[in-house]
Amino acid sequence: MRVDETNLPGTFRVVPDKLADDRGHFYEAARYSELTAATGLEFTVRQVNNSVSRRGTLRGVHCNDVPGDGSKLVTCVRGSILDFMVDLRVGSPTFGRYAMTRLDASSGIALYMPGSIGHAFLALEDGTCVNYLLSAEYVPGAMVDVDAFDPDLALPWEPAGPVLRSAKDEAAPSLAEALASGRLPRHPAVPAVPHLARS
Repeated sequence: MRVDETNLPGTFRVVPDKLADDRGHFYEAARYSELTAATGLEFTVRQVNNSVSRRGTLRGVHCNDVPGDGSKLVTCVRGSILDFMVDLRVGSPTFGRYAMTRLDASSGIALYMPGSIGHAFLALEDGTCVNYLLSAEYVPGAMVDVDAFDPDLALPWEPAGPVLRSAKDEAAPSLAEALASGRLPRHPAVPAVPHLARS
């Protein structure tokens, strides 16, 4: 596999090497030693999630506000998505910027990111299934949401039809509001200050 860092430092695209024959193909989706060597992130799977979405479903932008900042490997195993990783790390030189990738079941490309990176996607087909390998278990109340249509983010969604979002995602704050709340994660190089410290 090839592991390439995106334009957001600390986030990666994982491109598998496929072995194909007349039966189909086989590839390694993840290998601990290669991911750790390429990314510097220790990755032990502690939870596995799947989401199944109708065409036009938009999920996110979500990130974690959890000590230890668990990382995740995201793959589309059925259908296709337009995926965005968004830098929500306060003090990051790329704060507010995004990396866009089309993921689909045929390519096997995956995205590897720390939990402090915001994540969102738009399902491009009915029955699209996204798989998440997580290095930390879910903690209720630890997720931070940001409006996927916030003009300050300017994510180029360009949906082909109506967009389906959860009530929680539709009510998500803007990037500025999330920043003012003090709940956005901090860039590792930036020390916490009292008014932004997490409770």
